[in-house]
Amino acid sequence: MKGGEPLDASRISTGSAGLDAVLRGGLPDNRVYLLEGAPGSGKTTLALRYLLEGVGRGERVLYVTLSETSEELEAVAASHGWSLDGVDLFELASANEVLGDGREQSILYPWEMELGGTVRLIQEKVEEVRPSRVVFDSLSEMRLLAQDPLRYRRQVLALKQFFVGRHITVVLVDDLTGENGQRDAHLHSLCHGVISLERLTLDFGAARRRLEVQKLRGVDFVAGFHDFTIRTGGLEVYPRLIATEHQAPFAGDPTPSGVIELDNLLAGGPLRGTSTLVTGPAGAGKTTVALQYLYAACERGEASALFEFDERVGTLLVRARAMGLDLQKHIDSGVLTIMQIDPAEISPGEFAWTIRRQVEDRSARVLVIDSLIGYLASMPQEEQLILQMHELLSYLNHQGVVTFLIYPQAGLVGGMGTGTLNISYVADAVILIRFFEVEGRLRKAISIIKNRGGAHEDTIRELRIDARGIRVGEPLTAFKGVMTGTPQYAGDTGPLMEPRAVGD
Repeated sequence: MKGGEPLDASRISTGSAGLDAVLRGGLPDNRVYLLEGAPGSGKTTLALRYLLEGVGRGERVLYVTLSETSEELEAVAASHGWSLDGVDLFELASANEVLGDGREQSILYPWEMELGGTVRLIQEKVEEVRPSRVVFDSLSEMRLLAQDPLRYRRQVLALKQFFVGRHITVVLVDDLTGENGQRDAHLHSLCHGVISLERLTLDFGAARRRLEVQKLRGVDFVAGFHDFTIRTGGLEVYPRLIATEHQAPFAGDPTPSGVIELDNLLAGGPLRGTSTLVTGPAGAGKTTVALQYLYAACERGEASALFEFDERVGTLLVRARAMGLDLQKHIDSGVLTIMQIDPAEISPGEFAWTIRRQVEDRSARVLVIDSLIGYLASMPQEEQLILQMHELLSYLNHQGVVTFLIYPQAGLVGGMGTGTLNISYVADAVILIRFFEVEGRLRKAISIIKNRGGAHEDTIRELRIDARGIRVGEPLTAFKGVMTGTPQYAGDTGPLMEPRAVGD
């Protein structure tokens, strides 16, 4: 099972590989579960996929609906390319036999219906079909029929007791429309497990969805919230990343860039299993430095990936080619993957899952995220963003991946802020690029602020980027105040680099 653990004999699949992974292998069978969430959160889609998984395994399945018609369910199935052939539908919403006297009846008038009779009809249908999977949609209609909380809970308990011993795995659906939308603690206690779905509306961009397994007796499931999306084919769940569960052996050797002077700054290059933050003002060459390491990895045949939040991929390829870095040939060969990330359409969980697929499916060894500002902008209302990034970087480090994080500083020259996300403390190495002015010309300086992986130069060197790539000059020993952007020259000779001569 992709992204999860294999099912054992006592577990059944939900039809979602991601959810099965959250459940550590699926649902224990022959139990009653509660699936709750507000309208539009994805309950019906998940319930149908759960039943169709059973159909695919040759099981009899039953969908009992009090709230939706068979036409509505077929429309939902069709939107995902599914057929409901093999699914027994029991539609109580329009069944005249609920009263058993031939009178016209509608679920819209629950005070005229007899709850006990409804429950008996369900039991009779179960005895007739003898399914191994049942979905009951929804408990809100039973609340309306009961009109009394005590009577409603007694009937739910009666249903649970009816299913016990019949080797049926039941999913009860609740849309939380009763009791002011509050969760029913008594109902939670009756069920073996509870899965809650949420739909969150942001100020801008697509709605975000997440789920939480609130309880699952006897199972060490992955607790917390897990982002998910509804795509054609069902729910795609992105299990919350726990870095310590994903460790792989690797050699922590340096990763060279192909530019000797640049590699010397980090004593040969960033080590495997470390993250490097490349920071500085806009236009200073941060992306170019990261691309140099990425291109060198591709030249060595190492699978690599670039996640582009800010710049259009086409523009990036043209700019790289102008500096002698032909990324397109490595894309064509399959060594390099460049993914354009839409900041308004992705959640932290989905982004982490996308990175995991590159690492685990393609064995990517070098990753570049350009930039963290785009990552931050894509999730402005997410809490604990720094913790999610820390977990992601820890995972990549455990996998022996070399990660480059591009993070623009606020401002262009002079004093610059670090922005709203202080990511420098979680990075293993920090490369700082600065502008400085000399005799009316704007130049760039590069230095290493820290390197947890080993030794690094403490010098400040000039950085130049031209059509033939990156050059790193000698230490700027004749200057002081370079990192402030307003250096003072104190030497007797010119230590600065000039444009390359023809044939140099």
